Amino acid sequence: MTALISHTSFDSLDAHAMSVFWGKVLGFTEDPDNPDEPGDEECMIFSADGAQRLLFIEVPDAKQVKNRLHLDLMPAEGTRDEELERLLGLGARTVDDRRLPDGSGWVVLADPEGNEFCILRNDAERAN
Repeated sequence: MTALISHTSFDSLDAHAMSVFWGKVLGFTEDPDNPDEPGDEECMIFSADGAQRLLFIEVPDAKQVKNRLHLDLMPAEGTRDEELERLLGLGARTVDDRRLPDGSGWVVLADPEGNEFCILRNDAERAN
């Protein structure tokens, strides 16, 4: 017997705003039969195939310490550095730049509410 992950939940001050941000980052969408609206206390977004789901739940407390769990992302298209620029344009901010002169490494980012995540090189970049 095993357990399956139903979805990953994020505590949020603004569940709708966070679902919009992460939807743009990941290319996830809301359920067209149950659209998320500003002011909703819970907002869920889905991967294109429906296999992955993120749920944003409004809580009264802002993030205060380092995450114990975070997402490591890699670009589906383009390079790590191109994806970094796109993410910064969506509202992420750089927390720590761990890129090395040889091109390896990653960048630690924070979403608009301060949740950390990383952007890595994709498989093709690591193969070079």
